[in-house]
Amino acid sequence: SIVTFSYILFILALMKQLVFIVAFLFPFLAICQQSDIVALPLSVQHIVANGYVGEDSFRYQYFLENNALLKIKNNETFQYKNIALGKIAKVDIQNPFKTVLFYESFNTAVILDNQLNEIQKINFSDNTKNIVATAVGIASQNNLWVFNASNQQIYLYQYLKNEYKNISNPIAQTIKYYQTSANDFCWIDNQNYSYSCDIFGRVIALGKVPDCDALQFISKTDMIFKKNDDLFYYSLKEDKTVLINLDKKSYTSFYYKDQNLAIFTNDGITNYKINLP
Repeated sequence: SIVTFSYILFILALMKQLVFIVAFLFPFLAICQQSDIVALPLSVQHIVANGYVGEDSFRYQYFLENNALLKIKNNETFQYKNIALGKIAKVDIQNPFKTVLFYESFNTAVILDNQLNEIQKINFSDNTKNIVATAVGIASQNNLWVFNASNQQIYLYQYLKNEYKNISNPIAQTIKYYQTSANDFCWIDNQNYSYSCDIFGRVIALGKVPDCDALQFISKTDMIFKKNDDLFYYSLKEDKTVLINLDKKSYTSFYYKDQNLAIFTNDGITNYKINLP
């Protein structure tokens, strides 16, 4: 009937208007969903140090001061310093019983116990494989991750047996940033592309990340990065960047663990509670 046909035309016109309104509002809805992350201040710790490394699973905090490593909790302090090896390039605190220091200038790594006593010192030059290490970190089963710049390959080094195992093909680009876990070696190259390699040598391309000054992987696909004095959360899966709102105008470094964010400034550490997407 004419009435039914008119009703259908009315519904179609209404649906067309609705689609237009949704399409118009979608960008604004997307912006609202990607609102800033609010960092809620929890505490302030006043400490004099050159740099902040992070906090381990026993709540000990690690600092660098005059090229010495300090491990502090309440009134308890441990220290390790080796002037002969030069500047500390990297500190790995994943395993509190096997802290790893990497002295890149001397092609050497040092493994420390939970009181920062030296367990083992490894000079990568003392081998027949021409190892020139530019990245070192703790791995599982008494292994170290070692990136050998002489052939651009990743090795697992069994430090108790002094055995090297080459597990990757040559990497085309220079490594700009790296982070290790027991089972993975993750890195970002000089083109800002991110990759991971597991202990079996499987290399996965994770995607391109924003250019930044400093970065910490939260997982293989999630990270926090610093650009100038701004701090951001970035998701590789969603290609989404979210600003983390801080009350600090200037800071040296940051460290994230279990929804707690530590910001290191000249005055010490400010701890925040944040909820990542």
